[in-house]
Amino acid sequence: MSAQPVELPFSELLHHPAATAARLDTLRTITLRRRGGDDLSLSRADQAEQDATVIDFTSRLLAGLARLGEVQALKQVLPEALPWSAFLPDEDRDQLLDEIIEVAQGSASLRNLTPMAVLLEQWRHSAEIYADSDLYARVAAEPEGDLGPIPAPDSAA
Repeated sequence: MSAQPVELPFSELLHHPAATAARLDTLRTITLRRRGGDDLSLSRADQAEQDATVIDFTSRLLAGLARLGEVQALKQVLPEALPWSAFLPDEDRDQLLDEIIEVAQGSASLRNLTPMAVLLEQWRHSAEIYADSDLYARVAAEPEGDLGPIPAPDSAA
């Protein structure tokens, strides 16, 4: 099975559904490009099940290592897995690691990786702020690091 990405226009699936689906016998996934919409990923159900098994195993392995006191080892490899985490203060890296373990297990049990993706994106944005001294100074100068309330969007727009 080829892991090489294959991209097809969405219309290919609409016009030749059986032939498009048959391509998954030799491909891991097919990206369906859509005009005016987000692209779609087409894969076999057994592939999704295999991915879920690996994710569940990985989250349990991380939690097990933390529970056995290997947190220091996890902290040491965190910058390798998430290079931007080097910009976070030590206490934030500790919190990031705790949250990764907790959210990874929850995401795996739900078979929904969105919470994990959101967590990583939020922490990456925090690292971006710490990496930019001017931006950090602006944010930190506000009361409690908060830039204040954000007005509701105009409903007429």
